[in-house]
Amino acid sequence: MAQERLPFQLDPEKLALKLEFTLPADPQAISPVVEQIMHGLRGTPCMKGSEFEVETALREALANAIVHGAKNDPTKQVECWVACDEERGIVIVVRDPGPGFDPQAVPNPLMAENLHSNHGRGIFLINRLMDEVRFEKNGTEIQMRKR
Repeated sequence: MAQERLPFQLDPEKLALKLEFTLPADPQAISPVVEQIMHGLRGTPCMKGSEFEVETALREALANAIVHGAKNDPTKQVECWVACDEERGIVIVVRDPGPGFDPQAVPNPLMAENLHSNHGRGIFLINRLMDEVRFEKNGTEIQMRKR
Protein backbone atom coordinates (compact mmCIF):
# COMPACT_ATOMS: atom_id res chain seq x y z
CA MET A 1 0.00 0.00 0.00
CA ALA A 2 2.89 2.35 0.76
CA GLN A 3 3.98 2.72 -2.88
CA GLU A 4 0.46 3.07 -4.26
CA ARG A 5 -1.36 6.38 -4.31
CA LEU A 6 -3.18 7.04 -1.08
CA PRO A 7 -6.99 6.66 -1.16
CA PHE A 8 -9.33 9.64 -0.70
CA GLN A 9 -6.54 12.11 -1.52
CA LEU A 10 -4.79 11.67 1.81
CA ASP A 11 -1.69 13.81 2.14
CA PRO A 12 1.17 11.63 3.43
CA GLU A 13 2.66 14.71 5.09
CA LYS A 14 -0.48 15.28 7.19
CA LEU A 15 -1.05 11.78 8.54
CA ALA A 16 -1.45 11.71 12.32
CA LEU A 17 -1.38 7.91 12.22
CA LYS A 18 -0.60 5.16 9.74
CA LEU A 19 -0.88 1.47 10.60
CA GLU A 20 -0.40 -1.58 8.41
CA PHE A 21 -1.25 -5.17 9.28
CA THR A 22 -1.06 -8.48 7.49
CA LEU A 23 -3.09 -11.15 9.22
CA PRO A 24 -3.82 -14.80 8.52
CA ALA A 25 -7.28 -15.52 7.12
CA ASP A 26 -8.40 -16.84 10.49
CA PRO A 27 -11.42 -15.30 12.25
CA GLN A 28 -9.48 -15.49 15.53
CA ALA A 29 -7.03 -12.91 14.14
CA ILE A 30 -9.70 -10.19 13.80
CA SER A 31 -10.10 -9.03 17.41
CA PRO A 32 -6.39 -8.55 18.22
CA VAL A 33 -5.89 -6.46 15.06
CA VAL A 34 -9.04 -4.41 15.65
CA GLU A 35 -8.01 -3.75 19.26
CA GLN A 36 -4.57 -2.53 18.16
CA ILE A 37 -6.05 -0.27 15.51
CA MET A 38 -8.68 1.19 17.82
CA HIS A 39 -6.05 1.79 20.51
CA GLY A 40 -3.91 3.67 17.98
CA LEU A 41 -6.85 5.71 16.69
CA ARG A 42 -7.96 6.76 20.18
CA GLY A 43 -4.74 8.71 20.49
CA THR A 44 -5.50 10.82 17.41
CA PRO A 45 -7.78 13.78 16.74
CA CYS A 46 -9.59 11.80 14.02
CA MET A 47 -11.92 9.62 16.12
CA LYS A 48 -14.21 12.32 17.61
CA GLY A 49 -17.14 10.15 18.68
CA SER A 50 -17.03 7.65 15.81
CA GLU A 51 -15.54 4.72 17.72
CA PHE A 52 -18.56 2.43 17.32
CA GLU A 53 -18.95 3.09 13.59
CA VAL A 54 -15.25 2.67 12.79
CA GLU A 55 -14.81 -0.45 14.90
CA THR A 56 -17.94 -2.14 13.53
CA ALA A 57 -17.08 -1.35 9.89
CA LEU A 58 -13.50 -2.54 10.40
CA ARG A 59 -14.67 -5.83 11.96
CA GLU A 60 -17.17 -6.41 9.16
CA ALA A 61 -14.62 -5.67 6.42
CA LEU A 62 -12.04 -8.00 7.97
CA ALA A 63 -14.63 -10.74 8.49
CA ASN A 64 -15.79 -10.45 4.87
CA ALA A 65 -12.20 -10.60 3.61
CA ILE A 66 -11.45 -13.68 5.70
CA VAL A 67 -14.71 -15.58 5.17
CA HIS A 68 -15.55 -14.68 1.58
CA GLY A 69 -12.25 -13.56 0.05
CA ALA A 70 -9.84 -16.01 1.65
CA LYS A 71 -12.41 -18.75 2.41
CA ASN A 72 -11.20 -19.08 6.04
CA ASP A 73 -7.87 -20.46 4.80
CA PRO A 74 -5.27 -19.47 7.43
CA THR A 75 -2.49 -20.05 4.90
CA LYS A 76 -3.81 -17.01 3.02
CA GLN A 77 -3.34 -13.43 4.20
CA VAL A 78 -5.51 -10.35 4.48
CA GLU A 79 -4.00 -6.87 4.44
CA CYS A 80 -5.32 -3.95 6.44
CA TRP A 81 -4.14 -0.35 6.21
CA VAL A 82 -5.42 2.48 8.43
CA ALA A 83 -4.57 6.15 8.32
CA CYS A 84 -5.76 9.25 10.12
CA ASP A 85 -5.63 12.67 8.52
CA GLU A 86 -7.14 15.38 10.72
CA GLU A 87 -8.67 17.13 7.70
CA ARG A 88 -9.92 14.08 5.78
CA GLY A 89 -10.65 11.68 8.65
CA ILE A 90 -9.98 7.99 9.12
CA VAL A 91 -9.32 5.83 6.08
CA ILE A 92 -9.36 2.04 6.27
CA VAL A 93 -8.35 -0.27 3.42
CA VAL A 94 -8.84 -4.03 3.63
CA ARG A 95 -7.55 -6.28 0.83
CA ASP A 96 -8.08 -10.01 0.41
CA PRO A 97 -6.55 -12.62 -1.94
CA GLY A 98 -9.89 -13.81 -3.33
CA PRO A 99 -11.28 -13.58 -6.86
CA GLY A 100 -13.42 -10.55 -6.00
CA PHE A 101 -17.13 -9.89 -6.32
CA ASP A 102 -19.64 -7.43 -7.68
CA PRO A 103 -20.85 -5.23 -4.77
CA GLN A 104 -23.97 -4.34 -6.77
CA ALA A 105 -24.94 -8.03 -6.83
CA VAL A 106 -25.09 -8.32 -3.02
CA PRO A 107 -28.77 -8.73 -2.08
CA ASN A 108 -30.36 -5.99 0.02
CA PRO A 109 -30.79 -7.45 3.53
CA LEU A 110 -33.88 -5.29 4.08
CA MET A 111 -35.85 -6.99 1.31
CA ALA A 112 -38.45 -9.45 2.63
CA GLU A 113 -36.86 -12.45 0.92
CA ASN A 114 -33.49 -11.69 2.58
CA LEU A 115 -34.60 -10.91 6.13
CA HIS A 116 -33.82 -14.39 7.44
CA SER A 117 -30.59 -14.87 5.50
CA ASN A 118 -27.47 -15.41 7.60
CA HIS A 119 -25.29 -13.47 5.10
CA GLY A 120 -25.37 -10.10 3.41
CA ARG A 121 -25.49 -7.63 6.26
CA GLY A 122 -21.78 -6.73 6.46
CA ILE A 123 -21.63 -4.59 3.33
CA PHE A 124 -24.97 -3.01 4.22
CA LEU A 125 -23.65 -2.06 7.68
CA ILE A 126 -20.37 -0.73 6.33
CA ASN A 127 -22.22 1.49 3.86
CA ARG A 128 -24.45 2.84 6.63
CA LEU A 129 -21.69 3.39 9.19
CA MET A 130 -18.96 4.95 7.05
CA ASP A 131 -19.15 8.24 5.13
CA GLU A 132 -17.58 6.86 1.95
CA VAL A 133 -17.08 3.30 0.75
CA ARG A 134 -15.36 2.17 -2.44
CA PHE A 135 -14.68 -1.28 -3.83
CA GLU A 136 -11.51 -1.56 -5.90
CA LYS A 137 -9.50 -4.28 -7.61
CA ASN A 138 -12.59 -6.26 -8.70
CA GLY A 139 -13.99 -6.19 -5.16
CA THR A 140 -10.92 -7.63 -3.45
CA GLU A 141 -10.23 -4.27 -1.80
CA ILE A 142 -12.58 -2.10 0.23
CA GLN A 143 -11.69 1.51 0.99
CA MET A 144 -13.70 3.23 3.75
CA ARG A 145 -13.59 6.72 5.15
CA LYS A 146 -15.10 8.26 8.27
CA ARG A 147 -14.82 12.05 8.42
